[in-house]
Amino acid sequence: MVPVCLAPPGPHFRVWTLSDLSLTSPIGHGLAEPRDFIQLMKPRVMSLVVFTAFVGLVAAPNAMHPILAIVSVFAIALGAGAAGVLNMWFDADIDAQMRRTRLRPIPAGRIEGRAALGFGLVMAVIAVVTLGAAANYFAAGFLAFTIFFYAVIYTMVLKRRTPHNIVIGGAAGAFPPMIGWVAATGTVDINAAILFGIIFLWTPPHFWALALYKAGDYEKAGVPMLPVVEGAKTTRHQIMIYALALGAIALAPVFTGLGGVLYGLVAGLLSLAFFTLSLRVLRSQAGEGGAKAADGGADLYEVRKGDKAARDLFGFSILYLFALFAALLAEHGLGLYTAVSIGGGA
Repeated sequence: MVPVCLAPPGPHFRVWTLSDLSLTSPIGHGLAEPRDFIQLMKPRVMSLVVFTAFVGLVAAPNAMHPILAIVSVFAIALGAGAAGVLNMWFDADIDAQMRRTRLRPIPAGRIEGRAALGFGLVMAVIAVVTLGAAANYFAAGFLAFTIFFYAVIYTMVLKRRTPHNIVIGGAAGAFPPMIGWVAATGTVDINAAILFGIIFLWTPPHFWALALYKAGDYEKAGVPMLPVVEGAKTTRHQIMIYALALGAIALAPVFTGLGGVLYGLVAGLLSLAFFTLSLRVLRSQAGEGGAKAADGGADLYEVRKGDKAARDLFGFSILYLFALFAALLAEHGLGLYTAVSIGGGA
């Protein structure tokens, strides 16, 4: 058979053939339901991705026709879902080893890997073609690159090979607001780059906080997350460094004019709270309980007493990102924008 996809050389090397792309393959043991295919798309992750892309589109200086805007957001959502499906297809072996992920459709046997692969590829093609038709080819190409970056660069290359997987791979999750911006304007400018930067710097402390109290799960699956490779203390210090950088770039839209008074207040207050929670993590013993204590339960928020600071930061970080983009949406979508006067006037 002709190989169509090669995982990078290493202990997880696999060769896939054309027969693996068949959508007519048996699905699990006849147990698949529509909700299983929805779960493959990582709906919780996808919802945040779609929201930030929508905000990027609305905050852009050029207004799109409402119908074209809706179609564009749908295409981005479909692309995000396709990336999630391809990620779950490739990671099925390690998902089966982690308590938090072992009940996902593929490791649980409800959907076969080759059916998931075909499903993800078809979704990706439809998403890119649709965005090209509704917006522009630059946005479509950007979406295609983002799907490739997440499914190949992050999932296949970085995730199992370097503790910096989240730092570099986090770019995939930071591209959506730029895609929304490009869909509306056809170009990238400083404000689009700032939206990218906010999510890019938010991603490491968000996932490292989770990794601190799920380190045993990652270690058992052979995923070199920072707490597994460098230890909990180093991870806590890195979280603090990124929290400071995140706070700085979160306020940048106020200085470029993208964010107004409402955004400035939200970004300032929530960044202070993010810093405070990160400081608590730094001073805590999060991740120091050993592999058994950090073995990781099926519940995303299940922790031992010493890891509560990390869990609190993880939970708050989701609210933080949502609130920043919600403030921009309120200003640009609901007419609540009031410019911030910086440096005084004449």
